[in-house]
Order: sequence, then structure tokens, then C-alpha cells
Amino acid sequence: MPADLAVIGLGHLGLPLAQAAVTAGIDTVGYDPDPRPYAELGAGRSPVEGTLTASEVRRMLAGGFRPTTNAAELGRVRTAVICSPTPLGPDQAIDLTALDDAARALAARLRPHTTVLLESAVPPGTTENFLRPLLEEGSGLVAGRDFHLACSPSRLDPGNRTHVLANTPKVIGGLTPACTESAAAFYGRLTDKVVRARGPREAEMTKVLETNFRHVNIALVNEMAVLCHDLGVDLWDVIRCAETKPFGFQPFRPGPGVGGHGVPVDPGRLPHSTSTTGHPLRMVSLAQEINDRMPSYVIQRCATLLNEHGKSVRGARVLLLGVTYKPDSADQEAAPAREIATRLMDMGAQIGYHDPHVLDWRVRERPVPRADSLYEAAAAADLTVLLQQHRTYDLQGLAVKAQLLLDTRGATPAGAAHRL
Repeated sequence: MPADLAVIGLGHLGLPLAQAAVTAGIDTVGYDPDPRPYAELGAGRSPVEGTLTASEVRRMLAGGFRPTTNAAELGRVRTAVICSPTPLGPDQAIDLTALDDAARALAARLRPHTTVLLESAVPPGTTENFLRPLLEEGSGLVAGRDFHLACSPSRLDPGNRTHVLANTPKVIGGLTPACTESAAAFYGRLTDKVVRARGPREAEMTKVLETNFRHVNIALVNEMAVLCHDLGVDLWDVIRCAETKPFGFQPFRPGPGVGGHGVPVDPGRLPHSTSTTGHPLRMVSLAQEINDRMPSYVIQRCATLLNEHGKSVRGARVLLLGVTYKPDSADQEAAPAREIATRLMDMGAQIGYHDPHVLDWRVRERPVPRADSLYEAAAAADLTVLLQQHRTYDLQGLAVKAQLLLDTRGATPAGAAHRL
């Protein structure tokens, strides 16, 4: 049965987009070659932690959403949005394998007058130099003449109930002005504001700037955290004071590492970008290096605190609180908790965890014991480490119960715990 929209890739980008489309009354099919999302959605569950609740999935299905593994469905839609994952590979370059697969599946079935949109995070030049040739060669059609092609990078913030697709401006860059307007007509049904970029590269680079802005500023405040600890300065009080400045400052806060789906991007080190070889973003590389060091710094602080209280890491009972990458979410993408747990285990510590959103947590494929009673577990642990500040945590009460508490988020009352 024909549909208005095909969402390709039912992950952390595609599922919320499909939900918004169904809510707007758009007949939507969701394609993913992996059978797992199809099976999970068919059972009324979200295949990705931290995206949709079971009730939201049921409402989508009731609203007509059709998940499928049949690529033939892609040949019967007016608009196709590619939301394939583009993670960093072992060489720290963006892996476009899933995007390649999605493009080839769509190209074999692409019809004239279809609008193809790319939401995946990609380096500048990818829409024109990577996606366009795949679509044209596989379909025999010409982008900008026979079908519309545009890039509109996702600005999704998983779990954020305040800033959702409807009230977050959508940046769009089309291959031609007609492509841009076709994309704007589609997104205008989902969001209050559409921002037209000059072209696909400007839209792609907008995502690069936004993501790198976050990582560079987190790196700055992470370095400040280490410096302030060495100098005996309360960084959180410094941030509290600094954020009163009404111009020229935006507060960022340190933590045990940087998680999430938005990876830092250096176009000078990536394939399919144009004229960037030899011009790397040195600040981005340095920021990534700093942020990657934070789990090691947390381990160092853990060892020092235990030593100061006459205990060794070896044999110590360590309770980790909050193993997700952001508060009040089940999403564990790139969360530093797993690396911290691994290193503590290597040093001989006995690790337990508590997280109201994660009922089963594994490190090195082995289950980590989950605390049923938070206060009892904190009282029994030699060291409790707050890695994520979920809203349900009573941090003042926790500080009273815990033998020793390291707060990596600066969320506890001043003087109630050892802060990062």
C-alpha cells in the first residue's frame, strides 16, 4: 500500500521522526533492513532505549505506522528520509556503511518526483559527493531534475520533552532551490519553523558546528574542573557566578566523560569532504583528547579518596549511580560509566550499580549486580560515585547514607560530598 513517507533507519533518529509524522497525520512506513526493530515494534516495544515509551509505540501503530524489512515499500512513497546511523569507526572517521546500504536500497526503487532527505550526521559534501551519485547510479534519475534531494540534519535531543521536533527550527539545504522548497513543504507539516540554508553543505556544516560547539565547551570546563580541584577552588560556585553574566557566556558543566549520539567531527580527517585535507580542526581534536581523559581522571579521584580513608581500590566495594549518558533517560550511548566500571574492575574493585532507568547492565558481557535498595547499597559501599544525576535521586539523603561519595556532576549540596 502506498505511503506519504518512508523513514529509513528505525534508530534514535528515525523513530522520533516517524512518531512526529504519524501524529501529524502523515501515512508513514518505517524501513530497516535489521529485523530486530521490526520485531520489537511489532511487539509494541521501542527497539532503542531512551527513545519512545511502549505506550507511544502502541499509539504510533494504532495511527497507521507500518514498520517493515521489505525494501519494496520504498518505491511507493512521495518522501523518503534517511536516518541511518553514522558512528565513528575504529579509525575515528565517520562510518558511512549504513548510509551506503540505505542509499542503494532506495536507489533501486526510486521514482521520479520523490523527495529524498538526509537527516544523518555527516561531514560536509556527503549529500552531493556520496549520496547523490549512489541515488543517480542506482535509479537512472538525475537529482535536482527528476527527484528532489536535500539535507536536513537532525537536532533531536533524546528524552527532552521541552524541545521537540515541533518547536525546534529545522535547517534545510537543498541541491537546488526547488529541492529546498520541496523539503520545506514536508518539514513545514512537522515543525513550527524552517530555516533555509544556501545548500546541502551549509546544512551539513551547521550540524558539525553545533556538535563541535558542545564538545569544545565541555572540554574547556572539564579542564577547569581538574585545575579548580588542584587549586582548591569550587568550580560549581564559579559557574554559578559566571552564568549571571547576561552576554558572552553560556554555562557548561563538567562530568565523567561525554556521551551521546553526536560525535565530534573534524572534516579535515574525514572521507567525502571537499578541499579540507591539511586543514584539520585542531581545537576539536584537542577537545576530544581532553574529554576522553575524563574517565581516567574519575578513576584517579576514586583511588585517591579510598586511599585517604585507608582503603585500597583492590577489594573495595564501589557503587556507581546512573549509567546512562544523560539524566532521566535510559539511553546509554557512549556513556562513560562502562569505561569507568571496566577500569575499576581491572584494579580489583567489586562493582555494583543503581539506575532507575536501567534494569540490566553488563560490562564485558557480564552482568553487574544491581542495587535494589539505594540507601542500603550506598551505606554498604566503600565508595559511591554519582555518574548521572537522575531526578529521582535524593542527593542530600544519599550524601548522609553513603560512607564516601564522589559527585562527578556537582549535583549534591555544597560540602555534602567530594565533587569532581
